[in-house]
Amino acid sequence: MRQHGPIILIDDDLDDQEIMQEVLRSLNIHNPIVFFKNGKDAEAYLRTTPHHPFLILCDINMPIMNGLELRAAIEADPVLREKSIPFIFLSTTGNPNVVRQAYSHTVQGFFQKKSNLQELSENLKMIVEYWRNCLHPVNG
Repeated sequence: MRQHGPIILIDDDLDDQEIMQEVLRSLNIHNPIVFFKNGKDAEAYLRTTPHHPFLILCDINMPIMNGLELRAAIEADPVLREKSIPFIFLSTTGNPNVVRQAYSHTVQGFFQKKSNLQELSENLKMIVEYWRNCLHPVNG
């Protein structure tokens, strides 16, 4: 079932990965978390995993393949696009041009990373709760 599938976290900053993992655990979110440092590795995983990921949380600026390039690759692939995995950008950038470019790729959200743990926790809780209650084409 999708809502118990892994949360895919794509961020090249290992400190941010660790903080987000701690926040998700503190919220009693028990989905497995699968980490990637770039979009290319995440794309390879999405193409081959037998699991139905619950959610993708992706940074924008990363080496090898950035978040915008990953989102474009998912949209361009009929198999990946049909999986209908919610794709949320979570980035330090709040540049309006980058936000506009992200939404041109039909993402489901764009959030600026919070430096305050309480605000980060509130954002992640809201995102996860929303997608837990949202119907998906794959699981009705």
